[in-house]
Amino acid sequence: MKNIFLILFVIGTFLSVQGQTIDVISYNIRYDNPDDAPNHWDNRKDFLISQLNFYNPDVFGIQEGLIHQVKEIDTGLKDYTYFGVGRDYGDERGEHTAIFYNTERIKLLEESTFWLSTTPEKPSKGWDAALPRTCTYGIFENKSDGTKFMVFNTHFDHVGVKAREESSKLILEKIKELNTEDHPVVLTGDFNLENDSPGVQVIVGEMADAHIAAGENAFGPDGTFNGFEFNKPVERRIDYIFVSDDFEVLKSAILSDSKDTRYPSDHLPVFARLKY
Repeated sequence: MKNIFLILFVIGTFLSVQGQTIDVISYNIRYDNPDDAPNHWDNRKDFLISQLNFYNPDVFGIQEGLIHQVKEIDTGLKDYTYFGVGRDYGDERGEHTAIFYNTERIKLLEESTFWLSTTPEKPSKGWDAALPRTCTYGIFENKSDGTKFMVFNTHFDHVGVKAREESSKLILEKIKELNTEDHPVVLTGDFNLENDSPGVQVIVGEMADAHIAAGENAFGPDGTFNGFEFNKPVERRIDYIFVSDDFEVLKSAILSDSKDTRYPSDHLPVFARLKY
């Protein structure tokens, strides 16, 4: 009888711990560029989708996804769905900062997208940016324990120096504005900024860089941008997962998975396991 109670206790403790953690990925999947031979989307999508299936995150944000890429990922993943709009006109046109989530484990309560500009409520370019840029967010509820949290996913401009710094400030302002119930917050994205840049330093003034916070439990190469150059070290880190103080970062990894000496994208995805 004692053994039965011990087994039940262990199972209950395991389920409790499981219910208090979420796995998150940030992934710039590289848009479907016909000039990318031999790294066309058609040549790498199956491996990229199988990679996501293997890591099986609770929620993940992508960058650069054109709508057909977004839909192919959605079709290839069991139990997931997504939300987000294209950056050009707020519909399906243009690149998406879509957020995917596992519907078996996570319930979506609210979602929207805003633009990184002085008019965030409508499609627009901000400051010195070369292109319209967006941030998609959702409020979620963990089905196992009812805990709510927010995820913001973004892609900063690759040209505008002022735009990148101002985008950081805008997102932090939006988090404060939208997070009226003080939920734990995750911010994922391709920030086109290295760690010592003013734009990243603005964010780490209020949120933790998960890869740094993981300490000895951080794994993988130093950088995230590989440029499809398989035989060179990956040193430039411009993709991040940031978290509010409500989260403890249990582990973080920059995932350098490859197949036949090719990466599934020109960016390596970032993984974090978070406890709240």
